[in-house]
Amino acid sequence: MEAKPPYIQRKADFYLAEWKENPQKLPLIIKGARQIGKTETILHFAARNYENTVYINFVTDEKFKSIIKDGYEAQSIVKNITLIDASKKFIPHKTLIIFDELQEFPEIATSLKFFKIDGNYDVVCSGSLLGISYRRIQSNSVGYKIDYEMSSLDFEEFLWAKGYKDAPQEMLSKMKNLTPFTELEHKVYADLFHDFCITGGMPAIVSSYLQKGTFEGILEMQRQLVLSYKEDAKKYAEGLDKMRIANVLNHIPVQLAKENKKFQISKVAQGARFKDYWGCIEWLKDAGIVIVCYCMNFPELPLKGNYDASKYKLYFFDTGLLLANLDEDSQEDLRVHGNFGVYKGALYENIIAESLYKQGFELYYYKKEDSTLEEDFFVRAKNFLIPVEVKATNGTAKSLRTLLKSGHYADITYGIKCIQGNIGFSQNVFTFPYFCSFLLKRYLKDFAPPADAVSLSTYTKL
Repeated sequence: MEAKPPYIQRKADFYLAEWKENPQKLPLIIKGARQIGKTETILHFAARNYENTVYINFVTDEKFKSIIKDGYEAQSIVKNITLIDASKKFIPHKTLIIFDELQEFPEIATSLKFFKIDGNYDVVCSGSLLGISYRRIQSNSVGYKIDYEMSSLDFEEFLWAKGYKDAPQEMLSKMKNLTPFTELEHKVYADLFHDFCITGGMPAIVSSYLQKGTFEGILEMQRQLVLSYKEDAKKYAEGLDKMRIANVLNHIPVQLAKENKKFQISKVAQGARFKDYWGCIEWLKDAGIVIVCYCMNFPELPLKGNYDASKYKLYFFDTGLLLANLDEDSQEDLRVHGNFGVYKGALYENIIAESLYKQGFELYYYKKEDSTLEEDFFVRAKNFLIPVEVKATNGTAKSLRTLLKSGHYADITYGIKCIQGNIGFSQNVFTFPYFCSFLLKRYLKDFAPPADAVSLSTYTKL
């Protein structure tokens, strides 16, 4: 019998632990794209924190959809669960009830209010496509539940899985002190980041990589995941053209490979129009499959509301799935030669987009009309609007320099450039290796520019 793979620690573990200790806790809904590890994480938490667990999966155990036939009161539902399966036990104040695959039976969310009022059992729900499925809920217990968005592994969780528990804090310290990595440190972290970019963050794929120590079978697994998302579209996309959703997914890598990475509906199909496809893009966004990056009207604060909803770039929520969509020549160039520059830097840009999104940033870019000025991303730090440029090579960042020097952009004083090279600072531009991108939110939380900003230069190339 094949041994079960070791559990991969997730950030959700810490959230769940805090949630349990809160005496005023509300029933919890964990949502996110499919196969990102929601169920495994919840069951791992339950086994270590509760004397008793009641697990109900609305896909594999459809009979439990009848548990609300007598209403939504907690004791009524508990009674009906035990009527269906007498082996399930409910020990007050020592039981965690898990309702899994909530998208198959979103009506159960109405009961969360009554479980909170009852107070005898903790409840965690999990499911995919919840942004969509909530439309079917009679009452989603507003004020009586809390939501937690989970994603695939980020690079920090990947580092933990590889045994580098202290690395994130050490890396953050170097960023804050503008201390370049040693040649050995840089090589180790860059190699780990390269492997993470190839695998992506889907737990089953990362687990396979950790067990085998190779990339054997990973491409096939990634392609199967993409197919499963397309199957979800056929099953759940009510009132939408399923083929249009598949067409959007197929065109993301194609359009990211262009110099102008703005997603153009007209390129998806002949005669395609924005109004016909916007619902498909919203569906993919709600399902957690794509990340939407909106074009700002003008690079200034505030960010919210300062964008054109009809101009946007689309990224895969997990770069591993983008890799699965590359053509065969690019696959070979990437996997055999390690060339992440394929698709005109699209992979690097998707990696940084994914990293920013997983930190909780909303994504914005800027493209000036009738100009070559285009900036990849913008983030906020206190009263600073900070452009973030992603460079496939360690060359100059022309648009970033223009934003800093022109005098037309009052909120922009500093910029960040993500590169293959080392940590540094010169002419108000901070340079960080790609592998540090997962730390940007923590770095910017207490952002304090160097005292002698313009003259300080610690940039070191490797």
